[in-house]
Amino acid sequence: MTRPVLAAVDASVRSRAAAHWAAQEAGRRGAPLRLLHAWPYLGRKANDLVKAEDLESGARSMLGDVAKELAAAYPGLEVTGELVPDAAIDGLTAAAEQGQLLVIGTRGLGGFRGLLVGSVSLGVAGRSAAPVVLVREGRPEPQSHEPEVTVGLDALEPDGAVMEFAFQEAQLRDARVRVVHGWELPPVYGYAGWIPVETEQQELGALAVGMVAEAVAPWRQKYPRTLVLEDVRTGGGAAALVEASEQSDLVVVGRRRRTLGLGSKLGSVAHAVIHHAQAPVAVVPHD
Repeated sequence: MTRPVLAAVDASVRSRAAAHWAAQEAGRRGAPLRLLHAWPYLGRKANDLVKAEDLESGARSMLGDVAKELAAAYPGLEVTGELVPDAAIDGLTAAAEQGQLLVIGTRGLGGFRGLLVGSVSLGVAGRSAAPVVLVREGRPEPQSHEPEVTVGLDALEPDGAVMEFAFQEAQLRDARVRVVHGWELPPVYGYAGWIPVETEQQELGALAVGMVAEAVAPWRQKYPRTLVLEDVRTGGGAAALVEASEQSDLVVVGRRRRTLGLGSKLGSVAHAVIHHAQAPVAVVPHD
């Protein structure tokens, strides 16, 4: 049985945009779409102010409306809804284990005006065992007409799970893959600072290009029909990926799994890309 694509929804416009993105993704994968609505009050007993059955009825009605909208927009797609009577981060993180990936809007009903990414979206992306795609509402189409998936590469420690996800997404979309590696000049301490001469900058740049080519070579061999662009830039990985996102359909970044529940689960690059990328961002957990 094909595992579903999951989409977190609430009554916000942003979650509707994420649900539509998830529906398209499910269609590409030939998978069913399961809509999830997580709210801890759904699991509480009735009191003088709130009746549990009223909460559940309203939530089911909202799920039904979104499901009907998607079924009409994407004929043939199997769409179901599920209530998750738990705190959003905990409930969605647990539910994500049942699916191929979880799609969520960058911000739901909570938060304040001007907030780019909500705490729930960040929390789920930082904890989910499955890949999480964060979709921002109202993103204009890229100027380039060539479908493109961008993936961030750490040339010193390339990870197979992140690259595999990016290349599979590219195949589903008949897209090219842009492998982005951002590097920075090493810090050197001195009386007046140090600026490397042009030849040294060229040598460091050539070293970075060579490392990227070596890391990408196995993926070129595994996916010979996929066009691969090796994009090496100065200025650091986050800035390079954000800039590349302007022409991309999807940006893929990695997140290390952590055995301890302490501290942030998202690295600085992933965190910056989630906040500032122009395209949807897929966060892929890896060892």
